[in-house]
Amino acid sequence: MQKKAKIIIEKKKTIFQTSPKSIQSYIHRRRIIGEKSHHIKIPASMFTTRQIAAVTLTLPLLITAAVITTVDSVAVDGGTLLTAYDLLSSYGFPIGILPKGVTGYNLDKSTGKFSVHLNGDCSFALEDSYQLRYKSKFGGYIANNRLTSLYGVSVKVLFLWLNIVEVVKDGDNLGFSVGIASASFPLDNFLICPQCRRGLNCNNSGEILKIRNSHLVSSV
Repeated sequence: MQKKAKIIIEKKKTIFQTSPKSIQSYIHRRRIIGEKSHHIKIPASMFTTRQIAAVTLTLPLLITAAVITTVDSVAVDGGTLLTAYDLLSSYGFPIGILPKGVTGYNLDKSTGKFSVHLNGDCSFALEDSYQLRYKSKFGGYIANNRLTSLYGVSVKVLFLWLNIVEVVKDGDNLGFSVGIASASFPLDNFLICPQCRRGLNCNNSGEILKIRNSHLVSSV
């Protein structure tokens, strides 16, 4: 297969890839005088107005399509698109540890590094328990039954906001760690995604969900 060269149209400042035979000789001449073929600038006069217009109009569409795919979901091996909530479930976590309002996420499957985007900062209270807060962007590393190196998620203890750095699923419980202390909650407290705007853990009909209380235990 013929190697494609990156072409820069000087007049329009448009970058794209092509391999037309008509410019092979031009590239050859430029290489003779020392230019690298993948950085050679091709005069706009070598292209027709229609070719330039086609590239200029097509690039924004391709970029938009790529952004939409990245924001809404991620494709897995079978070609299925997963939402952030589906992806969370695939690692063994209940969807209720992720609030409603996710607008997109990114995941590096090779390392487990991820980031999640919400439509704004989010906070809600677990009834008779703690207040949780999510930044509009938060993330960390995900593996089966474990979230580590978290940032952007915190819990209010007395008058202090402490960063949650790790979440571990252990049997029928979820353990939340702030480094110096941790607390465990039953999994069935997280079957429904929290509704941030209400400030309470609600389902779609607005019913308040009972959250069984737990207490922070020092890990020191």
